[in-house]
Formats: sequence, C-alpha cells, structure tokens
Amino acid sequence: MLTSLSIAQLEEITGGKAQGTRRDQLISQISIDSRQILHAEQTLFVALRGAKADGADFIPELIEEGIRVFLVHEDWKVNENWVDCATFIYTKDTRQALQHIAAFQRSNFSKPIVGITGSNGKTIIKEWLGQVLSQRFAVAKSPKSYNSQVGVPLSIFGIQPYHQVAILEAGVSKSGDMETLSQMILPDLGIFTNIGSAHEEGFSGLQQKIQEKLKLFSASKLLIYCKDHQHLTKEIESQISSEKLISWSKKPGADFSVSWKTLEGKTRIALMKSDLNTMTFQVPFMDQASLENVTHVIIAALTLGEDILAIQEGLNHLKPVDMRLTLKPGLNDSLLIDDTYNNDLAGLKVALEFMSQQRPKRSKILIISDLLQQGLPEKIYSEVGELIQSYGLDQIIGVGLEVKRLENLFPEKSKTYASTEQFLQNVDPESFQNDLLLITGARSFAFEKIVNRLQQRIHGTTLEINLNALTHNFNFYKKQIKPGTKLMVMVKAFAYGGGAAEIANHIQTMGADYLAVAFSDEGVALRKQGIRLPIMVLNPVEESFDLLREFDLEPVVFSPEFLKKLGLYARHHQIQLSIHLDLDTGMHRLGFEQKHLQDLKKLISEFPELNIASLYTHLVGADEEVHHDFSIQQLDQFMSMKSEVESILDYKPLIHALNSAGIIRYPDYQMDMVRLGIGLYGVEVTGKHDASLKPVSTLKTTISQVKELPAGATVGYSRKGILPFGGKIATLAIGYADGYDRRFSGGNGYVLIRGKKAPVIGNVCMDMVMVDVSDFSEVKAGDEAIIYGEQISLKELADQIGTIPYELLTNISTRVKRVYYLD
Repeated sequence: MLTSLSIAQLEEITGGKAQGTRRDQLISQISIDSRQILHAEQTLFVALRGAKADGADFIPELIEEGIRVFLVHEDWKVNENWVDCATFIYTKDTRQALQHIAAFQRSNFSKPIVGITGSNGKTIIKEWLGQVLSQRFAVAKSPKSYNSQVGVPLSIFGIQPYHQVAILEAGVSKSGDMETLSQMILPDLGIFTNIGSAHEEGFSGLQQKIQEKLKLFSASKLLIYCKDHQHLTKEIESQISSEKLISWSKKPGADFSVSWKTLEGKTRIALMKSDLNTMTFQVPFMDQASLENVTHVIIAALTLGEDILAIQEGLNHLKPVDMRLTLKPGLNDSLLIDDTYNNDLAGLKVALEFMSQQRPKRSKILIISDLLQQGLPEKIYSEVGELIQSYGLDQIIGVGLEVKRLENLFPEKSKTYASTEQFLQNVDPESFQNDLLLITGARSFAFEKIVNRLQQRIHGTTLEINLNALTHNFNFYKKQIKPGTKLMVMVKAFAYGGGAAEIANHIQTMGADYLAVAFSDEGVALRKQGIRLPIMVLNPVEESFDLLREFDLEPVVFSPEFLKKLGLYARHHQIQLSIHLDLDTGMHRLGFEQKHLQDLKKLISEFPELNIASLYTHLVGADEEVHHDFSIQQLDQFMSMKSEVESILDYKPLIHALNSAGIIRYPDYQMDMVRLGIGLYGVEVTGKHDASLKPVSTLKTTISQVKELPAGATVGYSRKGILPFGGKIATLAIGYADGYDRRFSGGNGYVLIRGKKAPVIGNVCMDMVMVDVSDFSEVKAGDEAIIYGEQISLKELADQIGTIPYELLTNISTRVKRVYYLD
C-alpha cells in the first residue's frame, strides 16, 4: 500500500465513526479475507457482506490472530469485551468505504496509471503490456482479472511507492457500475479494447454499454482505441475531445495506420504515424484477436515512452496462452498449479491463496523465478519470504540469479538454480510424490517446460473446469435460498464428469453444508482426498457397511429390510450411525412408501443406534411446468409423511425436497436444506435463468491430421462419410471411448475450430472423429477443437441427439485429463 493510515484518517476517508481504545494504530495493509493476513498488527480487516458469508462473522477468530482494527457495518453489534483490545470503525456500507480508501491511495500515486476496459482482451492486454513495460520499469497490475467493484480496490492496494507505472482493468456488467471504478482508477492513459455481446443483459443496448464503459476515461489524458470498430468509434469520438484520442486502424485516416503480414508462424506489424514515421515489430501470433490485442499493447508502450528495442524484447517473450491459474494432474499423484505467466507479488498472493485451498498433499512446494523489474530485490524477496512463512510452504525451488542470491530467506529444504535449463538437468521428476506444486515465473524463464516435465502424461483431449464459473453458479443458487437454509451439493458420478475430488474441495471452501455421492466408494475416495464435509451416500449396499463406519459416511435408507440390516450392524459394533430416510412420493425408484410408515416408525424406535440426519423426497418433474400439479402433490404428500415420522422423534432431522430445478420453481418449499446438482455445473433445466449461469466445463481436443480428399472419397468405418465433390477433413483426438457420443456421427454433431463450425463426417470412432473443414481457409494439425463449452451449448448438443445434458457430462471418460483453472 502506498500510504499508512491512522484511525482518524480512516474515519475521515470512510465517513465512519470509530469505537475502541486502539486509536494510535497505523494501518499499512487491508484485507477482506480472514485467510490472507500477513501482519495482523498493521492490518485493517474490512467486513464485507456477500453471497457466501458476512465478513463480520470472522471477527472473533481474527482478534485471536492479533488484528486490532475492523471496518464494520453500522448495524453490527460489538461484543463489549472486544472494545478494550480493538477498534471498530462503523460505516453505512463497508464496500463503499473500501472503495473510498482505494481512491485515497490512488490519489497518492503520481506516476502513470493505465486503465483498460472493453468486452474482450482486457486481461490479456494488461498482462502483455505489463511484460513489455517491465523490460525497463517496475510495473504494478491487477492480479488475474481483478476488475470488479471489490477487485479494483484490492488491485490499487497492491501499488507500492517503488512502482513506476500501474495497469488496472475495469469490468462492468450493468449500468451504473463504472462511475465508482472510474473514481478509484482515474487513469492517465486509457485503452478501450473492443465492444461485444458479453453482459448484454445488464444494458438497454450496445450504445448504453459503450457509454457506460467510456465513463472510465472521463478524466483521462489520452485514450487508445481501434477505429475499425464502427459503433465504438462513433461513441468515443462524439464524447471525448479529439486531442485526447489515439486511434489506430488498418485503413488510412487514423493516428497509427497498421498493417499485419503473416509468414511462417509469425506476424510483422508495421505502424505508420500521421507524420509518416514508420516502425516495425515482430510477434509470435497470427490470429486476429491476438494481433488486435498486441497492437493495443505496442501503441500503449510507445505512448508511455518505451523505446522500440525494449518493446520488441518484451514482445519476444509473449505467448498466445490463456492468462489463468490452472490446476493440473502431476506425476505420482502430485498436483501442479500452473501460474507460468505471473511475475509479481500481487499475482503470487492470489496463487498462494489458491494453493492453500487445495486438498492436503505430502508437502507444498513453490517453484519461482526472479521477479523481474519489481523494485529493490532485498525488499521484494523479503516480502516473498513473509508470504512463504504465512502460507506454510515446505520447500522453495528458486530459478534465477536474484533468487539465488537471496536463498538464505527461504526454508532449509530450499534449492536454487541459475536457469530453467539447469533446473531441468538436475531435478528428477520422480522425486515429487503426492506433492502440491505451485509453478510461477516470468515468461522469459519458460516455466512451461517445467510444467510439461512434471505433469501427468495423458492424451491431448482435456476437460477444463472453470472454478470461477463454478463459484458464480454456486453463489447464484445461494442467493435463491433463504438465510439458514442449508445447501447439499451432488458430486456423484465423478461430480457430473468434472472430477469429484477437486470440485468437492472447491465447494467445501465455498461453504457448502453437505455432499452427496451415489456409492460408498465415491465417498471413500473423497475422504482419502481430505474432504471433511458430511457425505450422504444415495445407493449404499450391505457389503459397504464397514466403509460407512470407517469413513464416516451417511447412508440413505430406503426400505424396512435395509434399515433393519443397518440397525443390527450398528448394534453389533456398538456404534451410532447417521442415516437419511428416502420417502417415495412419486419417483418410484427407491424409498419408503406411505404403506411402509408404520413399519418404519417401529424400526426407528427399535434401533436408536441409527440417528436420522434427514428426511427427503425427490421431485420427478420440477424441470417442466407441465408436471406442476404432480410436483405440488408430491410436496404435499411429503409434508404429511415426514410429519408422521417426526411425531415419534425427540429431535428434529433436516427436511429437504428440492433439486436444482425445484430451487427455482418452488422457492416456498426450501425447508431446511436444498440439493444442488446439474445447476452447479451451468445447466438451468427449467429454462428460466439460462443467462444467469455460466458454463463450467469446456471439452477440447486437438487436430491430429488434415487430409485433402478427391471427389467421391468416403470417410470412416462402413464408408458412412461421403465427399461427393471432394474436400478437406480434420481428424480429432477424441472418440466414443472418451465419451464423445457415437450418435454425433453423420453430421449430427459439430465442433468449433477457429470459431467456426465443423460438422462430423462419417462415424465417430473409438479414439478419433473426423470433421469436415472443406470451407476453412486455414486449419492445420495441432489446432484446437472445442467439443462443448461457452460457445457450444450442452443443451443444444443434447437435443441434437435426443438425450439430456446430464448424459453428455457424465459420459466423459476418466482417461480425459481434467484441468481446473481460475480465469
């Protein structure tokens, strides 16, 4: 943070009123997360209220940890015992107060700030511009995609006095959001990337969305934009004076005329200014989006005074990869956190927090390069040392000359290497066994080589799980339920194909109350991976009773016979077991029917060893309005049946009936708990809130080969694919053994290659599928093919072959590598 603040200053900045005895405290750090405290005595904890939790709930434990200053809502009731040891600043809205503090800190930074907004490319441009400028300057930038009402303040708090330039991105999803961000960022130089359809639902139209985003630059000295985006240009040039504008275009008439010439996997970018001065750069990209992004970067770097040679040096290290934090399976049951583009303290803190949320492993290891152009090495690595201690890392592997000089700050087990090549020559990949490794470093160190050496070898098809989207969907449903209603999350069938252990761990950190699996061995696997939440087993069998006891799993009991067997088992072993009673009101799959209730009540009384954790039923048609009357009939019958069972109990079990569809359609029947399944994974089956959920999974593969075929050629088994006029096909590394349904054969399915649809031709094979790319001007082996994801709806694909999204999700083979990331 730029400036330490006194209690009196905090009162003035936030408009708050302080209560407590610690008036002499100076604040140099601000936290909104109880898990991210480094220097408690210097930290202000801001208690934000969100969908997951109220930050004020963590105040007691934070006082124990040594925090002494808190920013709280004015209606929060303080424990009188705490006033003697801590100070509480009361304010109307803690989020607004956080933003006011950020605005104050920004006002103390006199060097250039670059503000970036637009529909696409914000994070890429921020990261690439940061890498280019870091050839000569100490750069601060938003970690990851911290561009929201809370993310921007946290980004500003990461700016230090030694930084020479700061790059902050701003994202908005509805009208009115940008004014607050603008007041905090106050950019000297702006970049408006482009405009598209993302978050369209928050605005009355494209014009309003552009106008809202333009508010970021109301006080900017200069604004860079591409003149080729006509709607954007019209609004910019009508609202901002021409002397502040820096335009570029592939056509004449802009401040920079740009030409792109692609040759042998690289592109030469020529920029000609209006005075006819021409500059050329070379970049390792050919696709339109990357070239547009990097052109913004070059012009911004020139505007900030970077020289041409330094810009080219920075461009040499750019890579066309996603700027995201990714969790990958490693060798010998290790887990790798791939953060190989990151090279600053702010990003390191985010990555370490992500690391702390993963399931336990033998040891936690950080592989880190020199932090280039980040200020005084002694100060920077001292802070790195504090982070290492705070997050309890077991080993540091440093790569680079600066890290090597400061190895005395790291734990005893730590090692350092002068270069990535030296690391690869001297480290045995087999030495990592069941470890959790965070790999983070500057582009110039090429740490992707380390990731490639240490990651598990599985074929090129991957299922990517967006943990931010998972969090978004979880919070969407959390907002639909009443305070106090518990949330059970279904992670059966390998978490709907996404990978049970990692998803269960993530939702455990998000605050789920219960998990549900189909079979006991699924629950055992979760326990072995460190999952602590209560786990309900939907389909237990008698042979698994020992596992239920050993791994603290809670079986569903669905018949008098099963209840008696389980009760006798518990009595014989002199133990208590928690169970869940399934009451059948219309599914007619498993469960006690009305006629069983008298026997059920007798057995409950006979076996007090069985504690009834919950009573539940399952709605058969909550996803369709046509079944509304039947669903209400089910719910009424359930209320009657559960009351009859409750009448003999001297305690109250949890009562639940709603699945994902029911949460949306029948909010008055939430009872004690709801069960979230397919909705968590981005499929809203009622159709009422399709736009509110985000796709969680992206299944992708690569092109193995491209073939030119003559007229009349046939493709695949049984010669089912025919090219009467000849054409071009691409063979993809995915087949029905990976879970790509054979019903997609013969043009019933398609994939996306370079953003364009390529229909399946011929039959889907066991390990491969062929697609028709005759209409593609550019396609080659190694290109990526999207099977489903954000641009290809699971619902659409399922409808195409007469099935449901559940089947497509759960069919993905375990041989397909799961990769988890934060974008």
